[in-house]
Amino acid sequence: MNLTQSMHRVEHWSDTHHPLWLDFIRVGLGVFLFIKGFMFIQDTGALMSILQKSEFPWVSVGLAHYVAMAHLAGGVLIAIGLVTRVAILFQLPILIGAVFFVNPERGFYSENTELWSSIIVLALLVFFLVFGSGRFSADYLIREKKKDTVAD
Repeated sequence: MNLTQSMHRVEHWSDTHHPLWLDFIRVGLGVFLFIKGFMFIQDTGALMSILQKSEFPWVSVGLAHYVAMAHLAGGVLIAIGLVTRVAILFQLPILIGAVFFVNPERGFYSENTELWSSIIVLALLVFFLVFGSGRFSADYLIREKKKDTVAD
């Protein structure tokens, strides 16, 4: 069985076994990322400060703008469930960097709520990357519309 068939089987399984409450979590995740992106746009200097204190102090203003714009656009796409997996792929490097490279001296057991929120968001992104956006999403509506037009 090739990769495409495997992906279609996983998508079909996740569509039929995807409870409604997971869609609310996906929408909440998208809204959270959008708000974080908006906060980063409002205070790019604070984001630059965070990035310069990381293990990679050579980061540029371009990276700070990428983070903000990826959170803004990706948050909206994840919330409405449109090209969810692609939007998540743009978020993953940011969250991996936030978890493993920003303030690594504090460790996982610190009182740093930003670190814990980054860990939770990263886990949710990986979950929705695997299981997809669910039945109450634009992706699902588009797939169903295609099935109906192919059947006609």
